[in-house]
Amino acid sequence: MNYSRKKICLSMVMRAKEERRNRFGVNSLDYDPYQKRLYTAGRDSVIRVWDTKRQSDPYLQSMEHHADWVNDIVLCCDGEYLISASNDTTVKVWNARTGFCMSTLPTHKDYVLVLAYAQHKEEVASAGLDHAIFLWDVNTLRNLTPKNNTVTTSSFSDEKDSIYSLAMDPAGSILIAGSPDKLIRMWDPRTCQPIGQLRGHTDNVRALLIRPDAQEILSGSSDGTIKLWSVGMRRCTETIHRHSEGVWTLQVCPILPHLCRPILLGQKSTLRDGIRTSLRQPFVTQMTHFL
Repeated sequence: MNYSRKKICLSMVMRAKEERRNRFGVNSLDYDPYQKRLYTAGRDSVIRVWDTKRQSDPYLQSMEHHADWVNDIVLCCDGEYLISASNDTTVKVWNARTGFCMSTLPTHKDYVLVLAYAQHKEEVASAGLDHAIFLWDVNTLRNLTPKNNTVTTSSFSDEKDSIYSLAMDPAGSILIAGSPDKLIRMWDPRTCQPIGQLRGHTDNVRALLIRPDAQEILSGSSDGTIKLWSVGMRRCTETIHRHSEGVWTLQVCPILPHLCRPILLGQKSTLRDGIRTSLRQPFVTQMTHFL
Protein backbone atom coordinates (compact mmCIF):
# COMPACT_ATOMS: atom_id res chain seq x y z
CA MET A 1 0.00 0.00 0.00
CA ASN A 2 1.37 3.39 -1.00
CA TYR A 3 1.08 6.28 1.35
CA SER A 4 1.64 9.78 0.01
CA ARG A 5 3.86 11.85 2.18
CA LYS A 6 2.92 15.47 2.61
CA LYS A 7 5.88 17.75 2.94
CA ILE A 8 5.63 20.51 5.49
CA CYS A 9 7.83 23.56 5.25
CA LEU A 10 8.52 25.45 8.46
CA SER A 11 10.12 28.87 8.63
CA MET A 12 11.00 31.03 11.58
CA VAL A 13 12.65 34.33 12.31
CA MET A 14 15.52 34.22 14.77
CA ARG A 15 15.76 37.29 16.94
CA ALA A 16 19.06 38.96 17.57
CA LYS A 17 20.49 38.34 21.02
CA GLU A 18 20.00 42.01 21.83
CA GLU A 19 17.57 44.19 19.91
CA ARG A 20 18.57 47.79 20.38
CA ARG A 21 15.61 49.26 18.50
CA ASN A 22 11.84 49.02 18.73
CA ARG A 23 10.60 46.52 16.16
CA PHE A 24 7.06 47.92 16.14
CA GLY A 25 5.16 50.92 17.47
CA VAL A 26 5.71 52.52 20.87
CA ASN A 27 2.57 52.76 23.01
CA SER A 28 3.82 54.64 26.08
CA LEU A 29 6.73 56.65 27.46
CA ASP A 30 7.94 57.60 30.91
CA TYR A 31 10.98 59.61 31.95
CA ASP A 32 13.20 59.45 35.03
CA PRO A 33 14.57 63.00 35.52
CA TYR A 34 17.00 61.83 38.21
CA GLN A 35 18.74 59.15 36.16
CA LYS A 36 18.01 60.89 32.82
CA ARG A 37 16.50 57.68 31.51
CA LEU A 38 13.66 57.30 29.03
CA TYR A 39 11.49 54.16 29.19
CA THR A 40 9.52 53.05 26.12
CA ALA A 41 6.72 50.47 26.05
CA GLY A 42 6.59 48.65 22.73
CA ARG A 43 4.19 46.61 20.67
CA ASP A 44 6.97 44.04 20.38
CA SER A 45 6.33 43.19 24.09
CA VAL A 46 9.60 44.83 25.18
CA ILE A 47 10.25 47.78 27.51
CA ARG A 48 13.46 49.51 26.47
CA VAL A 49 15.57 51.90 28.51
CA TRP A 50 17.47 54.81 26.95
CA ASP A 51 20.11 57.14 28.36
CA THR A 52 19.13 60.64 27.25
CA LYS A 53 22.56 62.00 28.20
CA ARG A 54 24.15 60.10 25.33
CA GLN A 55 24.20 61.82 21.98
CA SER A 56 24.92 58.56 20.17
CA ASP A 57 23.86 55.00 21.00
CA PRO A 58 21.46 55.91 23.86
CA TYR A 59 20.20 52.33 24.27
CA LEU A 60 20.84 50.88 27.75
CA GLN A 61 18.85 47.67 28.16
CA SER A 62 15.66 45.75 27.42
CA MET A 63 13.12 44.61 29.99
CA GLU A 64 11.52 41.45 28.61
CA HIS A 65 8.85 39.46 30.38
CA HIS A 66 5.55 40.34 28.68
CA ALA A 67 4.11 38.12 25.96
CA ASP A 68 2.16 40.78 24.04
CA TRP A 69 1.91 44.53 23.52
CA VAL A 70 2.99 46.68 26.46
CA ASN A 71 0.30 49.36 26.53
CA ASP A 72 1.29 51.59 29.43
CA ILE A 73 4.09 52.12 31.96
CA VAL A 74 4.53 54.30 35.06
CA LEU A 75 7.61 54.97 37.17
CA CYS A 76 7.08 54.94 40.93
CA CYS A 77 9.07 55.73 44.08
CA ASP A 78 11.25 58.37 42.40
CA GLY A 79 12.04 56.08 39.48
CA GLU A 80 13.10 53.07 41.52
CA TYR A 81 10.22 50.86 40.35
CA LEU A 82 8.23 50.57 37.14
CA ILE A 83 4.71 49.20 36.66
CA SER A 84 3.63 47.94 33.23
CA ALA A 85 0.30 46.93 31.65
CA SER A 86 -0.02 44.58 28.69
CA ASN A 87 -2.31 42.83 26.24
CA ASP A 88 -1.18 39.58 27.87
CA THR A 89 -3.70 40.57 30.62
CA THR A 90 -1.03 41.08 33.28
CA VAL A 91 0.38 43.94 35.31
CA LYS A 92 4.08 43.56 36.09
CA VAL A 93 6.31 45.13 38.73
CA TRP A 94 9.92 45.86 37.78
CA ASN A 95 13.08 47.12 39.40
CA ALA A 96 13.57 50.03 37.03
CA ARG A 97 17.27 50.40 37.76
CA THR A 98 18.22 46.76 37.07
CA GLY A 99 15.45 45.78 34.64
CA PHE A 100 14.48 42.76 36.77
CA CYS A 101 10.81 41.67 36.74
CA MET A 102 9.91 41.34 40.42
CA SER A 103 6.38 39.96 40.10
CA THR A 104 3.42 39.40 37.79
CA LEU A 105 -0.15 40.30 38.77
CA PRO A 106 -2.68 38.19 36.78
CA THR A 107 -5.79 39.86 38.20
CA HIS A 108 -7.25 41.20 34.94
CA LYS A 109 -9.21 38.96 32.55
CA ASP A 110 -8.57 40.87 29.32
CA TYR A 111 -6.16 43.39 27.79
CA VAL A 112 -4.82 45.87 30.36
CA LEU A 113 -4.68 49.19 28.52
CA VAL A 114 -3.99 51.99 30.99
CA LEU A 115 -2.42 52.85 34.33
CA ALA A 116 -2.81 55.85 36.65
CA TYR A 117 -0.42 56.90 39.42
CA ALA A 118 -1.04 58.83 42.65
CA GLN A 119 2.47 60.00 43.45
CA HIS A 120 1.90 61.22 47.01
CA LYS A 121 0.15 58.03 48.12
CA GLU A 122 2.24 55.64 45.98
CA GLU A 123 -0.85 54.01 44.51
CA VAL A 124 -1.34 52.72 40.97
CA ALA A 125 -4.65 51.93 39.26
CA SER A 126 -4.95 49.59 36.27
CA ALA A 127 -7.81 49.14 33.79
CA GLY A 128 -8.64 47.76 30.37
CA LEU A 129 -11.08 45.75 28.30
CA ASP A 130 -12.43 43.62 31.15
CA HIS A 131 -14.45 46.59 32.51
CA ALA A 132 -12.49 46.39 35.78
CA ILE A 133 -10.36 48.91 37.66
CA PHE A 134 -7.94 47.68 40.30
CA LEU A 135 -6.04 49.83 42.80
CA TRP A 136 -2.57 48.71 43.90
CA ASP A 137 -0.44 49.87 46.82
CA VAL A 138 3.08 50.34 45.45
CA ASN A 139 4.74 49.80 48.82
CA THR A 140 3.11 46.36 48.92
CA LEU A 141 4.05 45.57 45.31
CA ARG A 142 7.72 46.40 45.86
CA ASN A 143 7.94 43.62 48.46
CA LEU A 144 6.57 40.92 46.16
CA THR A 145 8.70 38.19 44.61
CA PRO A 146 8.06 35.84 41.66
CA LYS A 147 7.21 33.06 44.13
CA ASN A 148 5.23 35.24 46.52
CA ASN A 149 3.04 37.54 44.45
CA THR A 150 -0.27 37.18 46.25
CA VAL A 151 -1.62 40.64 46.96
CA THR A 152 -4.97 42.07 47.99
CA THR A 153 -6.29 44.76 45.67
CA SER A 154 -9.27 47.10 45.69
CA SER A 155 -11.75 47.01 42.81
CA PHE A 156 -14.15 49.70 41.64
CA SER A 157 -17.87 49.33 40.96
CA ASP A 158 -20.22 51.00 38.46
CA GLU A 159 -18.02 50.52 35.37
CA LYS A 160 -20.13 49.27 32.46
CA ASP A 161 -17.71 49.46 29.54
CA SER A 162 -14.09 48.93 28.53
CA ILE A 163 -11.70 51.60 29.79
CA TYR A 164 -9.36 53.44 27.44
CA SER A 165 -8.12 56.27 29.67
CA LEU A 166 -7.40 56.61 33.37
CA ALA A 167 -6.04 59.32 35.68
CA MET A 168 -5.58 60.10 39.39
CA ASP A 169 -4.53 63.26 41.17
CA PRO A 170 -1.20 63.10 43.10
CA ALA A 171 -2.98 62.86 46.47
CA GLY A 172 -5.14 59.95 45.34
CA SER A 173 -8.40 61.70 46.19
CA ILE A 174 -10.11 61.20 42.82
CA LEU A 175 -9.84 58.63 40.03
CA ILE A 176 -11.38 59.14 36.59
CA ALA A 177 -11.90 56.77 33.67
CA GLY A 178 -12.88 57.29 30.03
CA SER A 179 -14.79 54.75 27.95
CA PRO A 180 -16.36 54.19 24.51
CA ASP A 181 -19.76 55.04 26.03
CA LYS A 182 -18.57 58.70 25.87
CA LEU A 183 -18.67 59.15 29.65
CA ILE A 184 -16.01 60.18 32.14
CA ARG A 185 -16.68 58.37 35.40
CA MET A 186 -15.31 59.55 38.74
CA TRP A 187 -14.53 57.56 41.89
CA ASP A 188 -13.15 58.22 45.35
CA PRO A 189 -10.15 55.80 45.55
CA ARG A 190 -10.32 55.86 49.35
CA THR A 191 -13.74 54.18 49.34
CA CYS A 192 -13.78 52.76 45.77
CA GLN A 193 -17.24 54.29 45.34
CA PRO A 194 -18.50 56.30 42.32
CA ILE A 195 -18.91 60.03 42.88
CA GLY A 196 -20.19 61.26 39.53
CA GLN A 197 -20.17 61.24 35.73
CA LEU A 198 -19.26 63.83 33.11
CA ARG A 199 -21.20 63.88 29.83
CA GLY A 200 -20.35 65.84 26.71
CA HIS A 201 -18.10 63.87 24.37
CA THR A 202 -19.66 62.14 21.38
CA ASP A 203 -17.09 59.33 21.03
CA ASN A 204 -14.56 57.29 23.00
CA VAL A 205 -12.70 59.24 25.71
CA ARG A 206 -9.05 58.45 24.93
CA ALA A 207 -7.03 60.78 27.17
CA LEU A 208 -7.43 62.27 30.65
CA LEU A 209 -5.51 64.63 32.92
CA ILE A 210 -6.38 65.90 36.42
CA ARG A 211 -5.15 69.13 37.93
CA PRO A 212 -3.02 68.45 41.06
CA ASP A 213 -5.64 70.07 43.30
CA ALA A 214 -8.31 67.82 41.70
CA GLN A 215 -10.48 70.81 40.76
CA GLU A 216 -10.35 70.45 36.98
CA ILE A 217 -10.13 67.66 34.40
CA LEU A 218 -8.84 67.79 30.83
CA SER A 219 -10.09 65.18 28.36
CA GLY A 220 -9.37 64.22 24.76
CA SER A 221 -11.70 62.13 22.63
CA SER A 222 -12.03 60.27 19.35
CA ASP A 223 -14.60 62.96 18.49
CA GLY A 224 -11.65 65.31 17.87
CA THR A 225 -12.35 67.65 20.78
CA ILE A 226 -10.52 68.56 23.97
CA LYS A 227 -12.69 69.51 26.94
CA LEU A 228 -11.99 71.24 30.24
CA TRP A 229 -14.25 70.20 33.10
CA SER A 230 -15.00 71.61 36.54
CA VAL A 231 -15.06 68.77 39.08
CA GLY A 232 -17.08 70.79 41.58
CA MET A 233 -19.72 71.91 39.08
CA ARG A 234 -19.69 68.57 37.21
CA ARG A 235 -19.82 70.31 33.84
CA CYS A 236 -17.70 71.24 30.83
CA THR A 237 -16.35 74.79 30.98
CA GLU A 238 -14.49 74.89 27.67
CA THR A 239 -14.30 72.89 24.43
CA ILE A 240 -11.48 73.11 21.90
CA HIS A 241 -12.11 72.14 18.26
CA ARG A 242 -8.67 72.01 16.66
CA HIS A 243 -8.26 68.43 15.43
CA SER A 244 -9.78 66.81 12.38
CA GLU A 245 -9.30 63.36 13.90
CA GLY A 246 -9.31 61.75 17.31
CA VAL A 247 -7.18 63.03 20.20
CA TRP A 248 -5.29 60.14 21.77
CA THR A 249 -2.83 61.84 24.12
CA LEU A 250 -2.65 65.02 26.18
CA GLN A 251 0.35 66.64 27.82
CA VAL A 252 0.95 69.84 29.74
CA CYS A 253 3.94 72.09 29.10
CA PRO A 254 6.16 71.75 32.22
CA ILE A 255 7.77 75.17 31.75
CA LEU A 256 4.52 77.09 31.36
CA PRO A 257 1.98 74.91 33.17
CA HIS A 258 -0.93 77.18 32.33
CA LEU A 259 -0.40 76.33 28.67
CA CYS A 260 -1.82 73.01 27.54
CA ARG A 261 -0.27 71.31 24.53
CA PRO A 262 -2.22 68.36 23.11
CA ILE A 263 0.44 67.09 20.73
CA LEU A 264 -0.20 63.53 19.58
CA LEU A 265 -2.86 62.25 17.25
CA GLY A 266 -3.75 58.74 16.16
CA GLN A 267 -5.01 58.44 12.63
CA LYS A 268 -5.77 55.71 10.13
CA SER A 269 -2.87 54.93 7.85
CA THR A 270 -3.44 54.64 4.11
CA LEU A 271 -0.28 52.56 3.73
CA ARG A 272 -1.13 49.71 6.07
CA ASP A 273 -3.98 48.41 8.16
CA GLY A 274 -3.14 49.93 11.49
CA ILE A 275 -2.48 53.10 13.43
CA ARG A 276 0.31 55.54 12.87
CA THR A 277 1.21 58.53 14.98
CA SER A 278 2.08 61.93 13.58
CA LEU A 279 3.77 64.73 15.49
CA ARG A 280 2.52 68.14 14.49
CA GLN A 281 3.52 71.62 15.52
CA PRO A 282 1.47 71.94 18.72
CA PHE A 283 -0.97 74.75 19.12
CA VAL A 284 -0.91 76.60 22.41
CA THR A 285 -4.06 77.67 24.18
CA GLN A 286 -4.76 79.34 27.48
CA MET A 287 -6.47 76.81 29.77
CA THR A 288 -7.25 78.94 32.84
CA HIS A 289 -4.09 77.81 34.64
CA PHE A 290 -4.92 74.11 34.41
CA LEU A 291 -1.86 73.04 36.41
